[in-house]
Amino acid sequence: MMKNLRGRNLSHPGCLIGITAGLTLGIVLAAILAALNVALTTDLLIWLGLTIALGAVGWFVGNRLTSRFPALEEQTTLKETTSKSTPD
Repeated sequence: MMKNLRGRNLSHPGCLIGITAGLTLGIVLAAILAALNVALTTDLLIWLGLTIALGAVGWFVGNRLTSRFPALEEQTTLKETTSKSTPD
């Protein structure tokens, strides 16, 4: 999978993973807080804050990882090399 992402900006996939994790954890935490009779407004603010915070963390981590995985050099096959070297 990492081969397909080499040379691309990883901020967007990182943000997607962060937001997905934030929504999932936020829903679980919201259910726990709702069971403990926490106010709805407080519950929603915690859920939203967790989602935005993990999305931002994913964005910055993906941005940092982009420089560590540069694009790979394209490898030409033997047939392409021989066809380029023979004159038409």
